[in-house]
Amino acid sequence: MGEAKVVAEGLTKRYGDVLAVDDVSLTVHAEEIVGIVGPNGAGKTTTIEMMEGLRKPDAGRCTVCGFDSVRQNRQVRERIGISLQQAGLPEEVTVLEVLRLYASLYANPVPVGDLLHQFGLEDKARTRTEKLSGGQRQRLVLALALIGRPEVIFLDEPTTGLDPQARRDLWDVIRGLKREGRAIVISTHYMDEVEHLCDRVLVMDRGRILASGTPRELMNEYGPESVVEIELDQRHVDTAALSGLDAVTGVKVDDERILLYTAHTARTLMDLAAYAQRMNLPLGDLRTRSAGMDDVFIALTGRSVRA
Repeated sequence: MGEAKVVAEGLTKRYGDVLAVDDVSLTVHAEEIVGIVGPNGAGKTTTIEMMEGLRKPDAGRCTVCGFDSVRQNRQVRERIGISLQQAGLPEEVTVLEVLRLYASLYANPVPVGDLLHQFGLEDKARTRTEKLSGGQRQRLVLALALIGRPEVIFLDEPTTGLDPQARRDLWDVIRGLKREGRAIVISTHYMDEVEHLCDRVLVMDRGRILASGTPRELMNEYGPESVVEIELDQRHVDTAALSGLDAVTGVKVDDERILLYTAHTARTLMDLAAYAQRMNLPLGDLRTRSAGMDDVFIALTGRSVRA
């Protein structure tokens, strides 16, 4: 594991009577991607803002590249790049003009031509920012975050609103940044993003870290062996009875589907088939799958990631 680039110790923040962040500690190393996930209001954004030095903690401290985020904020700002979900880009200017403007703010910026090539924006250099697609805007925002050669990058919901191919293209860019030795912190709502990108994950809720580890460690510890998904008319289904099926460890109603979390797939399927026959219930579109980070999240917080 590379050098520790971000070291947060006991970060705490209150807003009146609300404890937004409660004694959060974490370390992020070079060549590492750490994901922070949690429901809205879990404290993710406040935690990241304290690490960046944009918000002063009520208790605890954070250092970035050895500099205190509050007391040495100028040095910290010189070493970080920030990509916000709702980053405002100036309109009526071209991609090239925006990059040149940002480059003028740094003593040793990455050459603009290199960034255009790295992020696949060469053919959009003369295009006004308001004419860019969602994926192109996100790539531009990330390029702007990198123009000052940061050692640490904070990404807030970097792929929100992108189509599947644009998301995967951006994942490739982020992996490339990791290989270059950057330390990367990602806040995301996409659990597949966590599984594909993150070396470690922190699950937050109500200001506290509930669990941390690699995606595989969390799935092994908190996820069921597998999930059985069934399309059933919920008006005629007794979820309590489904909870009592052999090896079922939990039941969740998700839109028009019912999810059975099970410790033994075959036993649950046999018991489910017998139950459906007794109750004269058609088992429409039945699927089984391995547990994923979505299931870990629900197991830890008791609610959907978008709650």
